[in-house]
Amino acid sequence: MKGSSVSVGSLLDRKGRRVFSIAPDASVYSAIEEMAERGIGALVVLEEGRLAGILSERDYTRKVILAGRSSRETAVGEIMSTDLVTVTPMDGVGYCLRIMTDHRVRHLPVISDGSVVGVLSIGDLVKQVIAEQEDTIDQLHSYIAGAYPS
Repeated sequence: MKGSSVSVGSLLDRKGRRVFSIAPDASVYSAIEEMAERGIGALVVLEEGRLAGILSERDYTRKVILAGRSSRETAVGEIMSTDLVTVTPMDGVGYCLRIMTDHRVRHLPVISDGSVVGVLSIGDLVKQVIAEQEDTIDQLHSYIAGAYPS
């Protein structure tokens, strides 16, 4: 396991492994509608069950809105990000944060045996780091209280 003491697989076990996806031939409008309905910032793009790309709100704003394109007439496949960075269930949270920072991405598909088994957002990882830090602080408080009883 690379990075944090918590693996991506463990984090997905707690978070859930549901993957929201869309086909590359779907309209960008339908993708944005789906993201808004689900309260998410990106969809995995699957073609014949295989990872083809990711469509994020960032892709939409930069490649549709700023380019003056129509979201109803533009296909997801035309604007999705295809230069993807992925992780495995064995990778650690710290490793994922480094990858996201280095590649300036906010969502990481989790791949196992060639299939997408989950997606992690930067928020998922930050929440995990905060939880780990809170646990460490609690343990230190307990240690200090035990070492120096009143």
